[in-house]
This record gives sequence, C-alpha cells and structure tokens, in this order.
Amino acid sequence: MKKRLKKELGLFDVFAISTGAMFSSGFFLLPGIASHYTGASVFLAYMLAGVLILPSMFSIAEISTALPRSGGAYFFLDRSLGPLMGTIGGLGTYFALMLKTAFAIIGIGAYAAIFWEVPTKTVAIVATLFFMVLNLVGAKKTSAFQKVFVTSLLVILIAFIVDGVYSICFGTNISKQALNAQFTPFLSDGVGGLFTSAGFVFVSYLGLTQIVSVAEEIKNPEKNIPLGMVLSLIVTGLIYGLGVFIMVAIIDPEIFAKEMAPAAVAASQMFKWLPDNVGVLLMSLAALAAFASTGNAGLLSASRYPFAMGRDKLLPAVLSKIGGRGTPVMAIFLTTAFIILFILLLSEEGIVKLASTFQLLIFIFINFSVIVFRKSKIESYDPGYLSPFYPFMQIIGIVISFILIIYLGWMPILFTAGIVIMSFIWYHFHSRGKVKREGAIFHWFAILGKYQYDELENELMTILKEKGLRQGDPFDETVINSKISMLKKPIDIDKVLDKVSNNFETELQKNKKSIKDKFMQSLFDDTVITLPGVLVFNAKYKDVLHPSMQIVVSKMAISGEIPVNNREEKLPIHICCFLINSDEKPKQQLRMLSRLVDILERDGVVEDLIAMDSHREIKEYLLQNENFVSVKLLKGTSQSDMIGRQLMEVQLPKDVLVALIERKNKTFTPNGSTLLQEDDILTIVGETKSISKLFRGYISSEKEKW
Repeated sequence: MKKRLKKELGLFDVFAISTGAMFSSGFFLLPGIASHYTGASVFLAYMLAGVLILPSMFSIAEISTALPRSGGAYFFLDRSLGPLMGTIGGLGTYFALMLKTAFAIIGIGAYAAIFWEVPTKTVAIVATLFFMVLNLVGAKKTSAFQKVFVTSLLVILIAFIVDGVYSICFGTNISKQALNAQFTPFLSDGVGGLFTSAGFVFVSYLGLTQIVSVAEEIKNPEKNIPLGMVLSLIVTGLIYGLGVFIMVAIIDPEIFAKEMAPAAVAASQMFKWLPDNVGVLLMSLAALAAFASTGNAGLLSASRYPFAMGRDKLLPAVLSKIGGRGTPVMAIFLTTAFIILFILLLSEEGIVKLASTFQLLIFIFINFSVIVFRKSKIESYDPGYLSPFYPFMQIIGIVISFILIIYLGWMPILFTAGIVIMSFIWYHFHSRGKVKREGAIFHWFAILGKYQYDELENELMTILKEKGLRQGDPFDETVINSKISMLKKPIDIDKVLDKVSNNFETELQKNKKSIKDKFMQSLFDDTVITLPGVLVFNAKYKDVLHPSMQIVVSKMAISGEIPVNNREEKLPIHICCFLINSDEKPKQQLRMLSRLVDILERDGVVEDLIAMDSHREIKEYLLQNENFVSVKLLKGTSQSDMIGRQLMEVQLPKDVLVALIERKNKTFTPNGSTLLQEDDILTIVGETKSISKLFRGYISSEKEKW
C-alpha cells in the first residue's frame, strides 16, 4: 500500500501558503522592471494578470477537489492526458517553482545587505537550509511558520496602502499637476505593452497553483482549496493593484524604472507620522517576511513534485520515501540542492520570464484537462467544486495563456521547448517501460470507439473513498432506516435475492422481478463489489426519492452459484449488502458506496457482524463515527429520569435525535409519543460536540450497571 501524507492543513493554512507564495518579488522587486513594458499603467498590468489567471484558477480548483494528491499540476496532467504529459508538466513546473523560490530567497540576502554587511548569496544559502529543516519537521510546522510570516506581512502592507492612499488624497506634498506628471505616459507601449507587462508579472500569482501541490495534506479539500484560493487571489490582487499604484504615484518615473526596491523607496516618502527611516525599516522587514514566506512555501510545494513522480515511477522511487515525521525526506533534499545551485548560478529578469512562460503552458494543459475529465464520463471523477461556465471558461483560459506566451518573446519559448524535449527524452528512456498507466483521455477515446484504461477508475474510486462523504450525503440516515435480515439457517444466493427484491418492491414500488434480475446480472457482469466474505450490490433507478439499504447477515455461509472473480479467495460469503439510489445522483451513490466499502474492508468485519445479536448493534457498527452514542435506560443512573416518559418530553440538545430504540431484542424507529421503558437502549445521533457531552453524562454511570 502506498504511503500517504498526513492531512494537517486547514483553510488558514491554505490561505497562508498561497498568499505567502505570491508576496515577494512581485511586490518588492518586479514593479519597476515591469514598468519598462507599459509605463505608469503597470499597476493595471498587475490587476489584469489577476483577472487573466481566473479561468486557470477555476480549472485547478475543480481538478484538485476531485484529485487531492501531492504533485499538483503533474498529477492532474498525468491522470488526464497520460504519463508523458505528466512528466512534461511535472518536471517543468518543478523547475519553474524552484527558479521562483531561488529568486525569492536571493531577495532575503539582498534586503539583509541593506542593514548588515553580509554576502547576499551566503545569506540566501543559509536561509534555504533553514527552510529545509522546517520542511523536514512537517507540513503543519512549516505552515505555522508560514502563518506568522503572512500575518506580519499583511499588517505592514495594509498600513503601507492606508498611509499611501491618505498621502495621495489628502497630503500636501503631492499636487494634482504633479500626480498627472507621474502617470504620463500612461500606456508607454500601447495595449501590447500592457499585455507584455501582465505576462511578465504573471509569475506574481503563481502561489495560487502552489497550494494544489500539497492538496493531499489539506483537511476537507473540497471546501478549503477553492475557498482558500479565492480569498488569496482577492487579497493579493487588491494589495498588488493599490500598492503598485502608490509606488507609481510617489516615486519619480526615472528612478522607479531602475529601482530594485521600490516599496522601500516609496516608504521613505511616506509614514511622516513615524520617526525617520522607521517606514523604510517596516517595508524592509515586510520584504524579508515576504521573501521568507515565498521561499518557505516554495520549498514545501516544489518538493512534492519529485515525491509524487517518484511514487508513480516517473522518477527514481527513492524520492517517494517518507520520513518518520511524515515528510518526503529525499524529495526535500533534492529540491534544496537544486535551489542552492540556482542561487549560485542564476539571476533576475530572465528567470521571471522563463518561469511565467512555462507556467502559462501548464495552464493551457490544465484547462484542457478539465474538458478531458468531463468528456471522459468517469463517474468517480467527483470534484467538490465545479468550474463555472464550462467549457467556455476553459477555452478562454487556453486562449489567454497562449496570447501571453506570445507577448513574452522567443527566448522563454525556446527554454520551454527545451524543458519539453528533456522531459520527453527522460520519459522515453527511463519511465516508459516502468509505467503501465494511461490518462482519462483514453476514456474519452472509448466513447469514440477506442479503448480505455480501467485502472484509472479504480484509482479515482480509491481517492473518492479517502475523501469520504460530502456534507448532505444521507449515509447515516440510510443506515438507520436500513432493513437488516439476520439468518441462522442455511440459505442460497437465489433466495437472498428473492427476499431482498421483495422488500425493495414494497418500499420503492418497483417490479420485484426486474429488481432481482438487475442484482443477478451484476453478479455476471462483475459490477458487484466482492470483499472477503462480503458481496456489495448497488443499483440506480429513476424516480427513487432517497437512498435505500438492505443488509443480510448469515451465520452460515450463503450457498449457490456466485459467479464472482477470485471465488476461491472471496468465499464463503456471509454478508450481502444492497444499496439503491436515484439515477440522477450517481456521484452521491458512489460516495455512499465507497463509505460502505471502506467500513466492510476492515479487519474482522465478518466475524464481528455475525457475532452480533441485534439490528441496533449492526447499524451502530456501520455508522462507525463520533456522531452517535448508545444509552441504556437503567434505574439509579443519570438517565433514569427518562424512564416512563414520552420521547417528546425528554430534554436533549437541539442538534441530536433518538434514531433507534432496542427493546427486548427488537429494534424500531421511535416517534415523539414513544413511551420510554426501563432497559431500552437508545441510539442517539447528532453533532459531535453534543454527542460527546451526552457520552460524558451518561456512559460513565452506565458502565457500572451494564
């Protein structure tokens, strides 16, 4: 079984990693350089770049909520377009991230040199080693450090913007005529220059893509990834636009175009309410925090690419090794070595163009991947977030990326072509013979009469099972209302199907024969899920209002012809589960089915279930979560005051429900007028906090009496 990384990151972690990865060179180094292409309108170029990344952000959010795995763009492209494209996307994005990270860490040395006489690159290498240690400790520790960076940075940048806006609007040092002069010429090279500048600063927003490379470590990814990305883009876009506008308004255009630390220069003319040079000190500290957060997040994100590619045999398997603290040790070491090499050998403007160009190419592939996944009709492709305006949003994203690549020029295009060729050669000579895998595009081809790669569906089902149920999926309710048959005498599979079909006929108002035929056919066409000692049937029907479940537990092995794969391994069969849902909710059916299978795969499940004596015990076993508690009504306990009262008269928290009552070995669903009796066993379901409170209040006193 492949090792998985720990899920430790929440919404604020997502926001901090994404935002921290964007504020560094984009704000503190690039504005002056970017103004070469468009003049005073450079602040519009930043805002335009933030808008132009939206289609790709929507596509990334959709795929990452369907496939929350380490590797980000690599994993998406591999599973959609195949391992060759995965190799190209993985290696290219890996190098682009490392280049951007190296550039940011050099900024730490450059700003440190303002205050101390220290070698810039020596400081940068020491900082890289420090971030390596943080990453080896674990993603949660890394993210905690990241949140300190980002919080400090945002406070200073907001103060910079507030003071700058006040100085421009109400200050006495800037006249209207002087302000007009600052913004002339506005579009120095026309609309083409604006787009060139937008493509150049596009790298400033790449932190949005870095978060998906740690998607495997994010809790509740279906909510936290898209929400964290949107919040990060809004905050970053506003600060970029307003912050660069202030720089243009305050700094002399000739100085601005040459300045490598424009934020510090602008601060020297602001913060008049502070002692001399305190404003410059604050912005320099903000710059250090920004470069540190980008370096930290960049190393964290970049290291997941070789880890994921090693896990999939596209790179040496040693890179997928996970250390004792749950981090990809060898991948972190390799990434650190590359970043140090880049720090020693490379420099500024070209790196930015190269990183932006390859990332734009990846965005073209990712937008196309969403179209491929949707067209493939794979039911287990189940994103928690759907990109709006499909497929027009994806087509727009492809066109935007292509146009920006053209504006960036031939040199970065040639570099990108070189990475593509290198990736192709590596795949052909190293990986091709080791990887027996194809992408979702083959499922699209299957619709057109070609073959598909079935193992992809199995992998997506595994991911679906790991993600678990979605809020609103009525799994617990379906278990509570399920019909349980506990058999002690011998029975064959035909009679089991007869019994179950008869029950479903009454409940669903469907023809018994058609129900039985559908279940029987699933045995022959291999759509029934087979586990040791267990068969799991599932079906979808039109006009079914809610999911329905039946479970047959036989103490003796179920006999008869059971034509399933690996019969000698799966038999004898003791348990048959049947799940029916609406054909309008195929993905909900898959999530519930995955949850059921996850429970039935656990060690000893057959022995546990056939040893149980009541329907309540079986249902509670299938609930398998912290949202229920069983309470037995005994005299002399804290719950004895329930005895002899109607259920509606019992004071329980508002967010809990008495779902089942077991009385004299019979289980039933109560209503408000149900009279509670001594020795009743109540199954109470509800919110975790309330259930924990009931557990503490009742169970401790019960244990002495049971």
